[in-house]
Amino acid sequence: MCLAVPLKIVSVDGKRAVGEAAGLSQTIRVDFIPDIQPGDYVMVHAGFAIQKLTQQQAEENLACIQEAIDAL
Repeated sequence: MCLAVPLKIVSVDGKRAVGEAAGLSQTIRVDFIPDIQPGDYVMVHAGFAIQKLTQQQAEENLACIQEAIDAL
């Protein structure tokens, strides 16, 4: 099963960016998202940002993921 995870963009360098969530950071590709800026939220799948999100959307997604983890 594959899971897309919302990350907040911390820095951008060309087609690469660093995103973070829950204190963890990851280098990702942002080829598919035009005009990405630090502070933006994106949905990441397989190391690629695939969709821009609002902060509210990202927080709701992260809360759902945390709820699933807590249920285990």
